[in-house]
Amino acid sequence: MGRTDDIINVAGHRLSTGAIEQVIASHPAVAECAVIGVADPLKGQRASGYVVLKAGVTAGEDELVRELIALVRKNIGPVADFKHATVVEALPKTRSGKILRKTMRQIADGEEYVVPSTIEDPDVIGQLLGVLRPKGAV
Repeated sequence: MGRTDDIINVAGHRLSTGAIEQVIASHPAVAECAVIGVADPLKGQRASGYVVLKAGVTAGEDELVRELIALVRKNIGPVADFKHATVVEALPKTRSGKILRKTMRQIADGEEYVVPSTIEDPDVIGQLLGVLRPKGAV
């Protein structure tokens, strides 16, 4: 919870991505998740969630996303403006198990990024490029 990128500014409200992650992780279908602050031209930043499902879960992605949005709205409040969650196969991690949130945010914001040499599986970044990059971005 002591990450430097743990606080995002959504329309003047300072929110903890770690707190949003805790709410999302409480859903019975979620194995692990990451929430990052993505640049938004109107609100400064917006929370964007990426979720890995538990083995054997066959829930429909649309229904699960609706449930996660409702869960965050109920527990954090509408001020979180959490409207975007995506189910992914895996999250990029270091060999010690830390999720590479900064790299994910840089990709989502269209910034230059460097994949750390400590990444566990470099292929995960390639799989997430289509999910993280804004439509039309290179």
